Amino acid sequence: MHAADLGLLLKQERGQFLDFVSAFEHKKGVQNKASGELAREIARLLTGMANGDGGTLLVGVEPDKSVTGIPHSPEEVQALIQAPQSLISPPLYPSCQRLHLGNLLLLKYDVSPALEVHKLGAGRAFYRIATETPSLPAEQIQSLREAKKSFFFERQHILGAGWEDLDRDAIQAFAEKIQDPRDATLLLGQGYHLLDTSQEKTSLTMAALLLFGKDASRWHPRCGIDFVKYEGTERQHGAALNVIKRIRFEAPLCRLIDETVGRIREHIREKTILHDLFFHERLEYPTFAWQEALVNAVAHRDYSLTGASVEVWMFDDRIEVRSPGLPPAPVTMEQLRQQKRVHFSRNPLLVRVLADLGYLREIGEGIPRIFQEMEHHGLRPPEFSSEGFFFTVTLRNTPIYDEATLKWLNQFGASMINFRQRRLLVYAYSHGKSFSTTDYQRVAEVDRDTAYRDIRALVKLGIVAPLKPKSRSYRIIEKL
Repeated sequence: MHAADLGLLLKQERGQFLDFVSAFEHKKGVQNKASGELAREIARLLTGMANGDGGTLLVGVEPDKSVTGIPHSPEEVQALIQAPQSLISPPLYPSCQRLHLGNLLLLKYDVSPALEVHKLGAGRAFYRIATETPSLPAEQIQSLREAKKSFFFERQHILGAGWEDLDRDAIQAFAEKIQDPRDATLLLGQGYHLLDTSQEKTSLTMAALLLFGKDASRWHPRCGIDFVKYEGTERQHGAALNVIKRIRFEAPLCRLIDETVGRIREHIREKTILHDLFFHERLEYPTFAWQEALVNAVAHRDYSLTGASVEVWMFDDRIEVRSPGLPPAPVTMEQLRQQKRVHFSRNPLLVRVLADLGYLREIGEGIPRIFQEMEHHGLRPPEFSSEGFFFTVTLRNTPIYDEATLKWLNQFGASMINFRQRRLLVYAYSHGKSFSTTDYQRVAEVDRDTAYRDIRALVKLGIVAPLKPKSRSYRIIEKL
């Protein structure tokens, strides 16, 4: 059984919910890591996972997934097992399982998202974002502590709910999707903390009912999605009501997103564009952009606001995805607008299942990717706003430059140049194919040092060149 458990884990990649730790040091040859250093590394990663969305830590595996085991003495291994209690404050109590593969010993820790902020003994708090576990600035620790108060809603155990209220076919489909052969009780209980089997009768969390309930609306009256399509660019009321289409989607969250996306896609128009003497069809919104906004709304909305649904409003010139609940601290509107790589889950139990279903593939990368997709299609950047208790992401279908400029710009992938550099190149392309450092400071809204570094990077890539030696004016090299 241990080998089967290990095989399932090694099929996965390091990410938001999984990490591997080697018990060996490779700096000066191969030697055992000092047990104290290994214990601190384990404690740091478990702290980040507990402060984040929870996860699994496997000790005794190299970054390339080769299994090397833990060669330490029994006393040192016992100290590793107790590290979450001895090195973390308040003490953390993850489940810890010894796995054996031949003569090799491994440790597998499973930690659920904590209701309080945990720190290492020195007072540093860590947080898990994708494959990284950075420390939190002091000002964000209190914000995180306040935000964790919202964890309770999805974790509450619902009186009167039992196994008969769950869709067993949906659970089986989920198990097959993630290739986990465990019994449904073990899968949802030990694997995802969605139910409690410690009592005589199994107790279901709200998260379990939202994800897999036969009738999710019985437990939450507005857990679905309302889609409204309007004629024109503004909402009208009364005699001038301009609603063309209204659809209410209600389904367990494991199916809700697919059902909604399939129907909304029918209303995304194709635009006919004349280019190189041929007509080309292009969707008015990048598929990834609007679908990612919808997924984020479902995953991160405030479900304690039971009187409101996620709403998608479609106008002639834009789509608005409206989510009940403002972004939870420590995430801010300004961070989103600046495309910062931020992540906090108001609903970590829901998020983990949705991520394993494939809806949240790039934890912390979704918003920056929306910016990239809109820019790549020559459209305006996404807009973020709040009204009352709704958080809204607005995507506009209005192009910001012509097809020829877009084609030229898209030869530079997102991995080559950043968003500021793309803005500068578009400006220069339409202003005589040249620009100055001062132009860059103004267009990209950066200081002189940032402008200098970005321009030097463009020069090294061979995209621009100085007009003359030591000049602060540059020209675009059109033919690369």
